[in-house]
Amino acid sequence: MKRWFTLLAVLLVALSVVIGWANHLDNPLLNDVRADLVVVEKSKRELTVYSQGKPLKTYKVALGREPVGPKRREGDKKTPEGRYTIDYRKANSGYFRALHISYPSQADAEIAHKEGASPGGDIMIHGLRNGIGWIGKLHRLTDWTLGCVAVTDREMEELWRTVPDGTFVELKP
Repeated sequence: MKRWFTLLAVLLVALSVVIGWANHLDNPLLNDVRADLVVVEKSKRELTVYSQGKPLKTYKVALGREPVGPKRREGDKKTPEGRYTIDYRKANSGYFRALHISYPSQADAEIAHKEGASPGGDIMIHGLRNGIGWIGKLHRLTDWTLGCVAVTDREMEELWRTVPDGTFVELKP
């Protein structure tokens, strides 16, 4: 019986260490820093925020479940490619905060309509699904969104205060 309690205690300590690591915010930005550009490099699974042409910080991200290629229609589980803006923010969504990306552009909409489809439009940079934020960095083990760009909740807090509405967003292959 004592052996089981010892094993349980070791497992709980290990779990707390993993969860602590998964939710640690590396190199936090100063509170007054503001970005003027967000670049997502899909092939690298990275999001970098810039100010006046200088990179401020790079975050690892998860993308849509079908990350290769540009988004063509609603439901294709692809993350778009192109130049957009952050056009509004959602404090209360199914995920921990969200910065809405102005997808679809007119060109995106025309491509989808030529294929007889809707382009979709709920593309965001967001934190983790509400209630599971504790998994932190572990969410990046797979691409799991329906076309959005996902970061940890701690990272989303930082992006929320650093990236104002109107910021340009470049989503690259």
